[in-house]
Amino acid sequence: MKKVVNLFILLALLLGTVASSAQESYLPDKGNELNRAVITVRGNELNNGVVVLDIVKTGKACELQCNQGASGCIALKNGKYQIVELPKNFGMYDCKVVEVYPEFAVDPERDRKLGEYCLIEK
Repeated sequence: MKKVVNLFILLALLLGTVASSAQESYLPDKGNELNRAVITVRGNELNNGVVVLDIVKTGKACELQCNQGASGCIALKNGKYQIVELPKNFGMYDCKVVEVYPEFAVDPERDRKLGEYCLIEK
C-alpha cells in the first residue's frame, strides 16, 4: 500500500512539472502558424522596476515591457530581432505576450529565446 501511495505522489509531481513547463513554451498544432514579425529596438529604459523597450513593429511605434528580475526579462541592445506572439493565456504576463528571438531565428522550438515581454501597441 505504501508503494502505491508513493507512486501516486510521484506521478502527481511529474504531471505538475509537465503542466507548468507546457505553459512556458507554446508548441503550435500542425497547420497553426505562429504570428511572427521583425522588430527594431530603438532604446531601453528602466522605470520603477519595469524594463521598457522602445521598438518599431511593421512601421508602428510600440513598447515591450517586462518586470525587472523576472525570468526572460533583459534590456535588449538596439538592433533587429524577431518576435513571436503567443496565444491568449500563454506566457507569464496578462497581456499580449511575445517571445523575442535573434533576427535570423528559424524555429522557436529550437532557437534560443532571448526574452518574454508584454507588447504594448501605441
